[in-house]
Amino acid sequence: QVQLVESGGGLVQPGGSLRLSCATSGITFSIYAMGWYRQAPGKQRDLVAVIGSGGKTNYADSAKGRFTISRDNAKNTVYLQMNSLKPDDTAVYYCSARLGSYQNWGQGTQVTVSS
Repeated sequence: QVQLVESGGGLVQPGGSLRLSCATSGITFSIYAMGWYRQAPGKQRDLVAVIGSGGKTNYADSAKGRFTISRDNAKNTVYLQMNSLKPDDTAVYYCSARLGSYQNWGQGTQVTVSS
C-alpha cells in the first residue's frame, strides 16, 4: 500500500512560518519526484514546488523566495518550509509522489494564514 501522510499545517499569522512534512511508505522514495500542491476553496489545485529524484527543484512564481522544498531520502520524507506567509497562501496543501505516469496523493493538511 502507498501512503503519503502530511503534517505540520495549522493557523499562522501573516509573516509567520510553517514547515510541512510528508511521510511516505509503500514506494521506493528515492526514485520518485515529490511535489507540493495547494487548493483553496473554489479554486483549482496548483503546483507549489517540486523536487526531482536527483534533488532539482522548481517553484511556482508565488512561492519563489519564500518557500523551500527539500527531501530526506533516509527518512522517506519531503518537506515544505514556508516563510513570510500571506493570507493568499491559505489552502489545503497536498503532497504528491510521481513516477512516470503514476501519481499518488496524500489527504492534505490545512494551512490558514490570518490575523
